[in-house]
Amino acid sequence: MKEGVLRIFVVVVFVVLVARLFVIQIVDGSYKTAAENNALRYEVLYPPRGEVLDRNGEFIIQSREAYDLMVVPRDMEAFDTLLLCRIVDVPLPRMRSQLKRAAAYSQRRPSVVVPQLSKETKLLLDELRIAGFYTVYRTVRSYPRKIAGNLLGYVNEVNTADLERDDYYRSGDYIGRSGIEGAYEEHLRGDKGVKVNMVDVHGIVKGSYGDGVYDTLPVAGRTLTSSLDAGLQALAEELMAGKVGSVVAIEPSTGEILVMANGPTYDPDELVGRERGNNYARLANDNLRPMWNRAVQAPYPPGSTFKMVNALIGLEEDVLKPDYMYECNLGYHFGNLSVACHPHWSPLDLRGAIMTSCNAYFCYVLRNILDKPSYGGIMRGGYDNWADKVRSFGFGQKLGTDFLGEREGNVYGSGYYDDLYRGRWNSLTVLSLAIGQGELGCTPLQMANFAAIIANRGHYFIPHVIKEIEGVAMDRKFFEPHYAGVAPEHFESVVDGMYMAAHEDGGTVKTYGMVPGLDICGKTGTAQNPHGQDHSVFLGFAPRDNPRIAIYVYVENGGFGASVAVPVGSLIMEQYLTGAISRPHLVEYLKEKKINYPHYDRQI
Repeated sequence: MKEGVLRIFVVVVFVVLVARLFVIQIVDGSYKTAAENNALRYEVLYPPRGEVLDRNGEFIIQSREAYDLMVVPRDMEAFDTLLLCRIVDVPLPRMRSQLKRAAAYSQRRPSVVVPQLSKETKLLLDELRIAGFYTVYRTVRSYPRKIAGNLLGYVNEVNTADLERDDYYRSGDYIGRSGIEGAYEEHLRGDKGVKVNMVDVHGIVKGSYGDGVYDTLPVAGRTLTSSLDAGLQALAEELMAGKVGSVVAIEPSTGEILVMANGPTYDPDELVGRERGNNYARLANDNLRPMWNRAVQAPYPPGSTFKMVNALIGLEEDVLKPDYMYECNLGYHFGNLSVACHPHWSPLDLRGAIMTSCNAYFCYVLRNILDKPSYGGIMRGGYDNWADKVRSFGFGQKLGTDFLGEREGNVYGSGYYDDLYRGRWNSLTVLSLAIGQGELGCTPLQMANFAAIIANRGHYFIPHVIKEIEGVAMDRKFFEPHYAGVAPEHFESVVDGMYMAAHEDGGTVKTYGMVPGLDICGKTGTAQNPHGQDHSVFLGFAPRDNPRIAIYVYVENGGFGASVAVPVGSLIMEQYLTGAISRPHLVEYLKEKKINYPHYDRQI
């Protein structure tokens, strides 16, 4: 009996084992595939990175064909190292270093040995068929216009932090690092594919596994349409050559950025290719900081262009009327305090004060705001009420733009002055705020947005540089108006003063800023500078009714606003509105205008 049970048990076990082997070998192919994995190579297929157009359909970022040389260390055999170095144009010590690095990373996983090779080099390598080496198709960036380096950004190899943050990336991948390239990385990078190849014992590809049934195709990155006008951007950079500062132009009705130019800037193609590392080091060590996007990161004192903020707040607070007259005796004088002003007629109303840029007038206005009785004076809410109104124009905060690196600027609360002066301060203490000096810091983007607010008579749309993403709806926040804390009816007298500044004798903008038929409205600024000559500033828009462009120009050490910033701004507005420039002599004047910057330790 016992022997019969034992025989039955042995038969059952045998049948189970046979059945299991049948399933493993015949029915379930996963084990076969797993076994074959030792002879399979999974090659990542990289998608073409999305391209970027300007508002007129012109390419400003493109992708071109390139190849990375990869190595799987365990598949390597003896090869002619010097020959490989000659073909890929890499010194022998660097080649050895890269191979050592690849082996340390993984014996089985592929690593990049030499990036961004030409197609001709790839074909030579294919002919050699060096065991353990193969090439992978990639794309590298190309910038046809060679403009807007600080805004477009650049692409480089991922680092450890990138790999830990996002499992999309693998060692040797590339990522958008700044500007548009960084801000829109997830749209531009596309989706990777994979190709499964069979390889022999030497790591040489013998063909596609399973006739490609396990392969997936890459999906190209999305095309972006930017709001930039490439021709206008190029003109702005040309006019800013030899100068430090920034130009920002916005379409007021949409918030679309037409120009974001910095001086100095750089050719974005310098951060592409085999010399990228050397070029990056040179640019990063340049004292003039050409890679710094001053337009969104430099909290400049706005100077006299800020006077209109105080005018609008004064009108809203009902401590100012457009016909209020104030005297100017070459400045504002109270006790031992004086704020100097240039010669002009006196007394003036609000329009005349904007037209002539009278310092004294706006000192009166600011004191009326800060010392307003209903707030109990500056120490009981007058200052913080003013600061809140200033912030309603977008100052002292990020505007929420669609690119990286935006700074808030400086609009301090009363607590800052309480700490600084131990509670002993008044409206005279902060009087320099009347003329855009003191502790104020405003980025050129914020000031260009302020120009758009005036142009729109009280509201703005969040400035943005991308207006369309292929196959994806834009964020609705860019289409929602934001209102400053000033009623629309208060803007007309300010617009009148800006128009007079550009069209009437004695106006600070007229000499270089009036263009017949364009109805330019503008305001100059001369911002005080502790490091030498004052900064040249201009804020404007055109035409007066239904404005199409609002602009802000800031030129460090440029002197009077009318001397450099006004001609830069008026030429850009003229080019955009008419498609031509009627004053080529101004272009030549600005191209020849080179400014010394001793505090940066060198000239440009």
